[in-house]
Amino acid sequence: MAEAVPVRCPGCRRENGYTVPVFPCACGSPVSPPLDLAAPTVPLTHRTWSDSWVTVRCGSCGRESDWPHPEVGCGQCGTVVRVAVHPPTPTRGPTPQGSAPGEGSGAGSGAGPGARGGVREDGSGTDPRAGWTAGAAAGDGGGRGGGAGGGGGARTSVPRPPFRPVTIRTARDAVVTAALYLRWLGFQDVRQPDGLPIPSAAVDLRAPGVVAQVDPTTAPAGLRAVECVWLNGLTAAATSVYFSLAGYTEEARSRADDLGIPLFVMDLTGMPQPVNDPADDLVGTGA
Repeated sequence: MAEAVPVRCPGCRRENGYTVPVFPCACGSPVSPPLDLAAPTVPLTHRTWSDSWVTVRCGSCGRESDWPHPEVGCGQCGTVVRVAVHPPTPTRGPTPQGSAPGEGSGAGSGAGPGARGGVREDGSGTDPRAGWTAGAAAGDGGGRGGGAGGGGGARTSVPRPPFRPVTIRTARDAVVTAALYLRWLGFQDVRQPDGLPIPSAAVDLRAPGVVAQVDPTTAPAGLRAVECVWLNGLTAAATSVYFSLAGYTEEARSRADDLGIPLFVMDLTGMPQPVNDPADDLVGTGA
């Protein structure tokens, strides 16, 4: 696993450990976004499709592919921060055989915009990372303060295989990722709603012993959302869990800590990360 680097939160000035994710190029070589740690970090308050991806050049074959832009969730204040990346330097010479710059080839580089990987709900299919062992799986590197592969050091007492992330491009992908993660934690028979989720609405996931909310919107989850999932779990005599793409408000985080609700943040790489102590405990003990 790559060594974690410190990323300072512009809100509370806390340094959070972040491990750069590794993606597979179409040629089979590992590729990582080159972080620009000298550039100031920017709080993520609104997501746009174009800004959610970054172009990375493979050092082996020279192919340029689009991958999710690195993000870090602050473990202190909950701010989601976008980390700057060095752009590919201009190159001269012939285009790599079989591919133009910025163009993927089949399943090997299908993580860019407009190239859907055909992922099934069980996590298999043609997702480019379906065969990649996540070096930053939440079970061995998913502590608080991370985007994909955050270096916060989750407490793991239950052995389990590495979690295989699914790249998030749509609200449906976010729901599938949360369901797969719950199964990875040990919750069986996770039920997903029928039909396509509404992008502006949270989605319920239920299984014996757990009630989860998945928020695929671009706004941080608030106090009312956290209290609602707690009430749903209380009614079902089950553990309440919340997944959010855009993080949480300070009031929501504080209330979740009081109620013991595990909070997870997901970025576009599809790797949920715990952002409070109840979430760390759930990752450590499992279902």
